[in-house]
Amino acid sequence: MLKYILKRIGLAILILLGVSLIIYVLVRLMPVDFVESKIAALNQGGAQIPEETVEAMYRMYGLEDSSFLGILRGYGSWLLALVQFDLGTSFQYGDKVLNVIVDNMGVSFIIAFIAIILEYLIAIPLGVTAATHQYSIRDYVVTVLVMIGISLPSFFLGRLLQIVFVGQLHWFPQSGLLSGGNFSIGDYLWHLVLPLMTMVLLSIGGTMRYTRTNMLEVLNSDYIRTARAKGLPERSVIYKHAFRNTMIPIVTMLAGVLPTLFSGAMITEQIFDLPGIGNVALKAMTAGDIPFIMGYNMFLAFLSVIGILLTDLMYAVVDPRVKLF
Repeated sequence: MLKYILKRIGLAILILLGVSLIIYVLVRLMPVDFVESKIAALNQGGAQIPEETVEAMYRMYGLEDSSFLGILRGYGSWLLALVQFDLGTSFQYGDKVLNVIVDNMGVSFIIAFIAIILEYLIAIPLGVTAATHQYSIRDYVVTVLVMIGISLPSFFLGRLLQIVFVGQLHWFPQSGLLSGGNFSIGDYLWHLVLPLMTMVLLSIGGTMRYTRTNMLEVLNSDYIRTARAKGLPERSVIYKHAFRNTMIPIVTMLAGVLPTLFSGAMITEQIFDLPGIGNVALKAMTAGDIPFIMGYNMFLAFLSVIGILLTDLMYAVVDPRVKLF
């Protein structure tokens, strides 16, 4: 086990190096950057920025050389700081990128954590019942409703829920986390209902379809037919034998849970004006905040690699046949 983990950690380091190079080059080749955005904002006020000042700003932010060699030199400097856990200083927020991420991911974590729990509690039973009642009215109704949820973009569904439950019914607040200045758990959770509803409705479709497909495959296996031939009750066949083996492929989906918990939901957080890391990252990307974009994406890449490693280890837990050494 230890040998396997060390081997995977070494592979993860190589993957992160490759990802870091791709992220740095792509971000440096972006058609917009923070300096351009800042100069454009100053020019709108009627000020004329001298060329010398523009060049000085590029030098100050380390963006003066956009040639191939200049990008490679910049990558080397950034990578050296990265291995020292220094993600740089955000142009947009004027603070260390790591501090900005840590300070703003709390709200995103709470929303994502609750949404993932609700997603699995709803989607897995729906997938099981759709598979055990294949081609029935129940299967068709569940499938149609789920496909509608999959097809709706997050910005459309979020605005639709605001129009119905805020504009028409006046049941929920439109945005933010608090109605007044005083903190209240009830008020806090009440503000999260619509964002959670948006995220859950958009996510249960994929999990439900994946569960249904795997459940159908297991139900058609020889050992399931043997269990039924022995006279086992159908409930025991489904939930004791079939469902446990259905969960094995579903474990692969856990690889995406870790980055989801900390990455935030950009569009949803923006629609409901939530102070989460997704909303912060979207504003930084719009402004061309290169250090934050690179640091944020490397943070997500690191979480993704850790998530994949944990998923591989979970296989040995849910399936005793899997050996890691």
